Amino acid sequence: MPTKRPFRNQLNDLNPKQWIKFQKSWFIHNPPPRKKDVKRHPAKFPETLAQSFIEFFSKSGATILDPMAGTGSTLIASLRSGRHSIGIELNPQYADIARELIDQEREKIGAAAADLHAKIITADAAEVDRLELPPIDYILTSPPYWNMLHARGAETQQKRRDSPTLDVVYSDHPADLGNIDDYDDFLDQLTRIYKGVVTNLKPRAYITIIVKNLKKGGRIYPLAWDLAQRLSSFLSLKDERVWLQDNVPLAPYGMGNAWVSNIHHHYCLQFRYEPASPSSSLPD
Repeated sequence: MPTKRPFRNQLNDLNPKQWIKFQKSWFIHNPPPRKKDVKRHPAKFPETLAQSFIEFFSKSGATILDPMAGTGSTLIASLRSGRHSIGIELNPQYADIARELIDQEREKIGAAAADLHAKIITADAAEVDRLELPPIDYILTSPPYWNMLHARGAETQQKRRDSPTLDVVYSDHPADLGNIDDYDDFLDQLTRIYKGVVTNLKPRAYITIIVKNLKKGGRIYPLAWDLAQRLSSFLSLKDERVWLQDNVPLAPYGMGNAWVSNIHHHYCLQFRYEPASPSSSLPD
């Protein structure tokens, strides 16, 4: 009887049971309530979600990058996972909040985090080539969802406008992609940023981008699909995982008149950087 071949895991530190559980194409994740000091940021993704992706797509001691770090979710999740991390954040106020939260997380974790690097760089990710980053093992990030934070109709946005402490948009910085009005221009600039960022990835390493399709002015803008198509010119699109949010209240959009869905899911797009592949070479 042939001997069973031992499981060799070159990607992460998970056992076979943990590995196959992550392979499900959809998952429900209802994060804990946001802390008061990060509520200011209008579109933060949860550390608990980030940690599951980091632990699948990297090994302990790896270096993780988030080029649009916000208040530091990816870096905090990296500390919890025993990984080094770098975050690039355009807004200096969010960068400062991220540094404070990272320091708090270090203190909470204690000795296990003592040798882990977690650095927030206040900079424009479009200028990543001047930052001299080390080789990166995995990128986890979520871009602005176009200029949707400027939309006035959403109930959550109205609550933010009525609050003196909560930001409605990311910033008024001219380089902020969330302030671009033209959809194609937004996609062009976002694609250029990712094209520059992935050159820091090690060959065959992964990048996960969390994004969703949008509704604006009675029209669907398939942001996740459009972005996947554009990035496929220099990255290999491997798959998607669909993040379902079943704890978000339903709203009666269009009731009695027209079909308007409640969008309560995001696409977690998985790409791999394969510079040796002709289909993945970086175009000029």
